[in-house]
Amino acid sequence: MLAIGFIVIVGLVLGIASLFGAGSHASAAASVATAVPWWALGAVLAAFVVFFGGGVYVGAALGLLGLLAGFGLSDRPFWNSIGDMLWAPSNNFVLVSVPLFLLMGEVMLRTGISEKLYRTLNIWMGRLPGGMLHTNIASSSVFSAIAGSSVATAATMGSVALPYFEKSRYSPKMVLGSLAAGGALGNLIPPGITFIIYGLITETSVGDLYLAAVGPSLLVILLFTAVIMVHSRNKNYQDTGEARQSLTWRHRVASLADLLPTVILIALVLGSIYAGWATPTESAALGVAGSIVISLVDRKLKWSMLTDSMRATARTTSMIALILYGAYFLNYILSSLGVPQMLARFLTELPLPGWGVMLIIICFYLAMGTFMEGMAMVITTIPLIFPVVVALGYDPIWFGVVITMLVEIAMISPPDGTVLYVLQGMRRQPGPITDVFSGVMPFMFVYILAVCLLLVFPDIAMWLVGQAR
Repeated sequence: MLAIGFIVIVGLVLGIASLFGAGSHASAAASVATAVPWWALGAVLAAFVVFFGGGVYVGAALGLLGLLAGFGLSDRPFWNSIGDMLWAPSNNFVLVSVPLFLLMGEVMLRTGISEKLYRTLNIWMGRLPGGMLHTNIASSSVFSAIAGSSVATAATMGSVALPYFEKSRYSPKMVLGSLAAGGALGNLIPPGITFIIYGLITETSVGDLYLAAVGPSLLVILLFTAVIMVHSRNKNYQDTGEARQSLTWRHRVASLADLLPTVILIALVLGSIYAGWATPTESAALGVAGSIVISLVDRKLKWSMLTDSMRATARTTSMIALILYGAYFLNYILSSLGVPQMLARFLTELPLPGWGVMLIIICFYLAMGTFMEGMAMVITTIPLIFPVVVALGYDPIWFGVVITMLVEIAMISPPDGTVLYVLQGMRRQPGPITDVFSGVMPFMFVYILAVCLLLVFPDIAMWLVGQAR
């Protein structure tokens, strides 16, 4: 997979370089200040590889690449417009929802709502073959409907679930793999933050993106469940301890009371969006208010808890904002050079059908996801790829779901998947990172299968959107 993606990337680079080197296409884009020699573009791409391969912070790397491209390839002054260019994303109302969703997840983690969620679902699913593995997927899915972040989902559910498995017969690789797969649902299940960023960049309705994500989310959950069922039958996993046997239906029904806080928050966040009562930003604010009220009712509302939650939210928000600003600056320079237009022309003129070009784009993202962080991948590439997708006739909403799924695959793709390292760092029992790598591979492959099914059957995502319209 990596080799195919690498060949695709090299082909795209050589194609773009040939366009620049020919010089005949440079005048076709009105925004091109001057013909860009292929070697100059190659130098910028080489700097890109050096920065990210050397571990330079993503936001700084993007900003430096923008400066190199601006000084080396453009003869237009761009200093005077940097302030206005950076002000546009920071002043966008939709972007306010990102720190709000993050804050809600932090409050939930510190007030024990996530632990109650996991415990209740484990009571109901524990008797299934591989029941505790199913609980990992189910609890992560439900938590994703509130948190909106894969890293937050993996970290929260990992901290709750891993102690349950310390004395069990389950394979550590499969435990870590199922938790990583569950964490990968954090951005796909509404209200995922990636949808907000994508909608901001492409001016696509976030509400429609959330609707389109429902079908693919269910598809991925079913595929994950199938992987666990096959594995559990082969390993004969069955929870039959005395504590499990002594549970009655009365205990199971009574345990549902612990799900009430989660249900309330889901109703506040997603219910208000789908009912048309609130925008994604307003629903995020409702979620934060709801989580604080629930913590007050549970007598867990403390100033120290709020302070820790706000500090964690500020750190994550600052990271996202710096990446966003660096990417906006780089994309501004590349757009002024006409790179998106030339890339769109190059791909649309390939002697391939539209689905063939889309497969190339998908392989491009799969390869890039093995070494690049998901959020940075979206912010840096969407302004370049989106015109191609529109020119091919694909729906922007459908493509937003596909991109989000590819970002989630990147987050669980060895060797650089963010979620994998989060879970490795949370392990109480020492073990190599390869345990996480091998455990997540079956889930990653079925996730790629889900993307292919979405390419063949786009109504999986678009049916609900069509009904709403």
